[in-house]
Amino acid sequence: MKIVVIGAGQVGSTVVEALHDEHDITVIDLDEERLSALAERFDAAVLVGNGASRRILEEAGIRKAGLLIACTSRDEINIIASIFSKRISPETKAVVRTTDEEYLDIWHERELDVELVVSSERETALAVSQLIGVPAARQTDVFAEGQVQIVEFDVDSGDRLRQQAGRPLAEAALQAADQGEEHVIGLPLRQAQIPPNSKVASIIRGDTIVVPRGDEAIEPGDRIIIIGSPEAAQAWSRIIAPTESRVEDVVIYGAGRTGLATARVLVEQGIRVRIVEANRERANKAAEEVPTARVFCASGMDEEFIERERINKAQAAVFAMRDDAKNHYAATLVKLHGVPFTIAIVHDARSVEVFERAGIDVALNPRLITAEEIVRFAHDPRTQQVTMLEGDRFEILDITVRPESKLLGTPFRDLPQTGALIGAIVREGKAVFPHGDDVLLPGDRVIVFTESKRVPIVEQAL
Repeated sequence: MKIVVIGAGQVGSTVVEALHDEHDITVIDLDEERLSALAERFDAAVLVGNGASRRILEEAGIRKAGLLIACTSRDEINIIASIFSKRISPETKAVVRTTDEEYLDIWHERELDVELVVSSERETALAVSQLIGVPAARQTDVFAEGQVQIVEFDVDSGDRLRQQAGRPLAEAALQAADQGEEHVIGLPLRQAQIPPNSKVASIIRGDTIVVPRGDEAIEPGDRIIIIGSPEAAQAWSRIIAPTESRVEDVVIYGAGRTGLATARVLVEQGIRVRIVEANRERANKAAEEVPTARVFCASGMDEEFIERERINKAQAAVFAMRDDAKNHYAATLVKLHGVPFTIAIVHDARSVEVFERAGIDVALNPRLITAEEIVRFAHDPRTQQVTMLEGDRFEILDITVRPESKLLGTPFRDLPQTGALIGAIVREGKAVFPHGDDVLLPGDRVIVFTESKRVPIVEQAL
């Protein structure tokens, strides 16, 4: 398919990286340097110009395009480009990125004729709420209308069973299992008490990917990806971090668009929210828009303030200020004062690893989250949802099985090894977590984990 992408920033670059192998892509941007960098890295045509220009859209080949992706940082350019695109080529689908939830509301009211509007703030807020729902998670997402959850965990390298009293880890884990404790760390997976309705999709050990076969074991220091029911996700969270409980009290630093969107989502879930904002105008706006939240007009960087207002007693803190350095400092400060779970909104993707290596529990990049939502539109039309993991190294797909797929009717235990794992099936609207005797049927939706480079192979097989 021919795709026209407007915007060669972080979102546009991520979209191109995910799609360039499968599609004919032309990227439009005013920044010639950005375009040159993209053209060097990927097989994509580039065009210097304003994406909101009819002439530039025509020159980019919009009449032959199946999809327009307008993902600059300027909402008005994205919307105007989508309007012009529809007038030039009504059959071309359009995806619009926005930084203002109001445009998302307008689209929901059918006042904007495009196939998808992606709000960076709303998607980031939802990502935060899902992480807070599973506090031990590094990353999480839901599929199949909330019936299936994908969770990425870091296994504590100081696991309580590790080398207990000088015994090997596996021996300690077996004794814990014999005593009725739910534990999986250190045991071969075939012996481990894996929570029902869940599968280990992958074990990441340093730079190595370990295929989770029965004789493999999850070890301290591993990163694991789980596919299962929401209940299974909670069970895994208790295994990975047994002392953590439901989060009911969250502090948010920053009352910009992302901070307010996050506050609204958390309040809707019945979580007590406190907001810290140094700018009086934004603090007043936060008090008006989220009346159930307690708002402090303060920098929040004062140790006396943290102790006096019991910020340090919060179960989690979200840092959504506009400056990565301020987010990093504030997150480190409250972490030192006792807040157990910290999430930082990181605006420079290169800072994500820095934040997490410095001890911040989770760093989220809104542009990457936005790109994930956009990418699914360019996948096989049968793909309803896509989540990217580990810097786009892996993908989780929600894809419908073709009636002519050669995999139909074959028991799961006999399916060929393709480097992919089917973690769940959605059949007649209900999620099923398959076992060895189960088979695929025409029309099944499958939630499948695979390496990003193998996505075309998986889509073809299904």
